[in-house]
Amino acid sequence: MSALWTAAEAVAATGGRTFGGWTAQGIAIDSRAAQAGDLFIALRGPNHDGHGFVGDALRRGACAAVVHRPIGEPAVLGRLLEVEDTQRALEALGAAARRRSRARFIAVTGSVGKTGTKEALRQVLGRQGPTHASSASHNNHWGVPLSLARLPLDTRFAVLELGMNHAGEIAALTRQARPHVAIVTTIAPAHLEHLGSLDAIAAAKAEIFEGLEPDGVAIVNRDNPQFARLAALARHHGARVVGFGTADDADCRLIAAELDGDGSEVHAELHGRVLRYRVGLAGRHWVDNSLAVLAAVEAVGGDVAAAADALAGLLPLAGRGARVTIAVGDGTALLLDESYNANPASVQAALRVLGSLPGRRIAVLGDMLELGEAGPRLHAELAESVTAAGVDRLFTCGPLMAHLHEAVAPARRGAHAPDAQVLLPLVAAAIEPGDVILVKGSLGSRMAPIVEALRHGPHADRRAG
Repeated sequence: MSALWTAAEAVAATGGRTFGGWTAQGIAIDSRAAQAGDLFIALRGPNHDGHGFVGDALRRGACAAVVHRPIGEPAVLGRLLEVEDTQRALEALGAAARRRSRARFIAVTGSVGKTGTKEALRQVLGRQGPTHASSASHNNHWGVPLSLARLPLDTRFAVLELGMNHAGEIAALTRQARPHVAIVTTIAPAHLEHLGSLDAIAAAKAEIFEGLEPDGVAIVNRDNPQFARLAALARHHGARVVGFGTADDADCRLIAAELDGDGSEVHAELHGRVLRYRVGLAGRHWVDNSLAVLAAVEAVGGDVAAAADALAGLLPLAGRGARVTIAVGDGTALLLDESYNANPASVQAALRVLGSLPGRRIAVLGDMLELGEAGPRLHAELAESVTAAGVDRLFTCGPLMAHLHEAVAPARRGAHAPDAQVLLPLVAAAIEPGDVILVKGSLGSRMAPIVEALRHGPHADRRAG
């Protein structure tokens, strides 16, 4: 296996100095995750300074560590790369990796669906050649350069997720990524607390086009009310715009979709080419995501037919639609793990999936955060989606979800609690064999512990297909 970074290459990229002749096979920024051959970068964060964990990373097998202040362990001197600032060094490694790569780059953003779309691209393109993609949701000021710095030399396709909370953040990330293709999945109420309006959210997401390579392609949701704004901004940066959706003039147009509890049969057309395929994950939002995926595969020169066939084998993500069969009494129940994050559009999509499944339907929802003054109203408005999904019992937690609890019919109310920890025993006591349980909320609402507690009950669980 060829080295990801030699000491000389890392020095040239960062402008630092080292006294060792090490070679790195990977990059780590968390000492607990450091593996043999990793280059550990000691970042300084709001809660921890990685310099305090250099020794631990090296003992775990890291070949060297990038530091910007002295380390009080003389024995490690030959295994240090000394730089002025470790964050800037990480960005420099990412920039150097991007310059030397011959891969075709796709960058993905959007209010909803960016991680799922990124993972779908990873799976379908991975069948066509060496493919590298952001791990988890590494989509911020350290996640994007980390994903770039980890880029193998033989990569054919690279897929990066770009996220933001404030205006200006994606502009900095896309200039590092320099994508050939930029996807905006959709624009929906998210980060309203910081941005104030859907127009402002669209403008912030459109920053992704600023980093496009010459003759780049912008793939945009044609059905979204912000399409015209996004398309104009993309063209301003020289991009060719490809619209996807149900609109008659969409370049990747959905003709029909038959949804079931396990996926969808899709009939679509991409630049006049008829496509029929199955999406192996449930929900109309996955149909929409699949259109963006196929448009991106075409834009980077991939095999569209092979990608369409591969969509049938998509795997669900933990926290984003993974299904787990859990033991309940003398039987089982189906748990839908949507605990990673939430905003109004993603909660509505998850409720539609819940409504497509047989059994008594239980929704367990935590606060959707960063919605600003609109938060109480947007939570209460979910009552219509709860009713449409045929939810039998609604359990909620958090001060914002109290508005939804009050808005639904009393017959649907399970319980409301101030937080997830208090809600958990109420949910656990209410579940019966044959139930299907959706758990969803913003990351800060800490819904994942509810999922883990239900999964790891008194009996072994088994993952559903």
